[in-house]
Amino acid sequence: MKVCIVGGVAGGAGVAARLRRHDENYSIIMFEKGEHISYANCGLPYYIGDVITDEEELYLQTPTGFYERFNVDVRVLNEIVSVDPQNKQLLVRNVVNGQQYHESYDVLVLSPGAKPMIFPLPGIDLPHIFTLRNVRDTLTIKKFIKNNRVKKAVVIGGGYIGLEMAENLHKLNIQTTIVEAASHVVNTLDEDMAAILHNQIREQGVKLFLNSKAVAFNQHQVILHTGEQLPADMVLLSIGVSPETGFLADSGIALGSRKEILTDAQGKTNVKDVYALGDAAGVNHVVSNTSTIIPLASPANKQARVVADAIAGKITTYKGSQGTAIAQVFDKVVAVTGENERSLQMQNRPYLTSLSINYHHASYYPGAERLIIKCYFTPIDGVLLGAQIIGSQGVDKRIDTLAVAVRYGMKVTDLQDFELAYAPPFGSAKDPVNMAGYVAENVLIGKTRQVSPLEIMHSDAIKLDVRDDDEVEEGTIVNSVHIPLPQLRNRINELNKDQTYIIYCAVGLRGYLAEQILRHNGYDVYNAAGGYYFYHEYLSSTTNK
Repeated sequence: MKVCIVGGVAGGAGVAARLRRHDENYSIIMFEKGEHISYANCGLPYYIGDVITDEEELYLQTPTGFYERFNVDVRVLNEIVSVDPQNKQLLVRNVVNGQQYHESYDVLVLSPGAKPMIFPLPGIDLPHIFTLRNVRDTLTIKKFIKNNRVKKAVVIGGGYIGLEMAENLHKLNIQTTIVEAASHVVNTLDEDMAAILHNQIREQGVKLFLNSKAVAFNQHQVILHTGEQLPADMVLLSIGVSPETGFLADSGIALGSRKEILTDAQGKTNVKDVYALGDAAGVNHVVSNTSTIIPLASPANKQARVVADAIAGKITTYKGSQGTAIAQVFDKVVAVTGENERSLQMQNRPYLTSLSINYHHASYYPGAERLIIKCYFTPIDGVLLGAQIIGSQGVDKRIDTLAVAVRYGMKVTDLQDFELAYAPPFGSAKDPVNMAGYVAENVLIGKTRQVSPLEIMHSDAIKLDVRDDDEVEEGTIVNSVHIPLPQLRNRINELNKDQTYIIYCAVGLRGYLAEQILRHNGYDVYNAAGGYYFYHEYLSSTTNK
């Protein structure tokens, strides 16, 4: 069997390697229009920022090494121009000399990846404007920075790559500005959670322009839609990616509304003997059960095994993606899995949210850092739909735990039963994941009613501060009533049962205790999710621009 694979990074290389493990007699050709295969795509920003200092560390495999290990004919700098499924032929162009030739196949695997989105704006072709997709882009950017002594940079787009690039440019002592068209960075985050990242970015001295669009470029500036001009010695475009499927236009291979290749659970397309995977292929979202594009390395690698198995006649299926992702943003770590507020609202799907703040390990052990966990779940039976976490330490293992819960349709009450590793340097007897489950159950059964910072800002309810006196001196919500929690029972008659109260403490625990006291005495009360800390972070994000 002759198998031709289009694309030589995570998905394509994964299929080739597993196919060879299945059968030593397959004839396998892998085409890659770039000069490198199987490279560390996610590590590229860190090489630019000198966190990774050895270029060789970026290359997981070389074409020669891949051939020697797997006996695969690796053809780099060979671009697929078109596909003719009827005659099972590819039209291939040698990128170096421009010559074209035909190659036949028995089975075709499409893993062309995605390309950075670029809008046709004035000045977009200037030599100091870059995108970051592959090793060649990385080396070009790094060389430009060195040779031109870049002092000021503008990153267009506040997604994961944009934020990682902004951080790494900042590490090079380059004055960096982020321009984001939306109201917050990282579109899979909720705005109140993203507020913490906004503050972190600005605290590092990086300028952040939200609700802002670049409309033109010149040699030294980025012009925004407001007319403001941002100085820039270099510009990085990071406004998203789109499937690189233009070469399939006349092939008869079905594409979706975003030009993604449509596949089934085995990676099969609508055309016999043609498979697709990776960033260019649509996948099923395990929570919403809808087709989507999730351009991440982990799903691509898993799909590669399934496609190779299908070609070899083994019945395995890809069970879908949920978009689990994590990123370092200066001193903070942000992670998501499953659905978020925006996606649930777009589906008109009923949901509840809960928010809890706890330390990543025992509070009495040195170095304890806050973890903020936000959960989404169904309002009747509490099935976990998604989660978001922001913190400094311990974010990775908690999002992985929650990702498993989302994947297998667990309920928020199941989180309470997880027996997770505990020792003071690593966690707490009640792990933050357990605590997230306790808080979510209280929301689910109506024992607590949480309100978000935005709801607090627009509510006419009386704000009741139950923190200690010294905490109030550090800041408070305007026009709050102050009764410390230890005094609340004795001073409860100072409150009016005809009024509605929003209670807040530092991060939510004492507010919850006060909520129970007042509720049991007939008061109409809500608890501020995340307490004054979360409210203040959100308020600071909206005012410190």
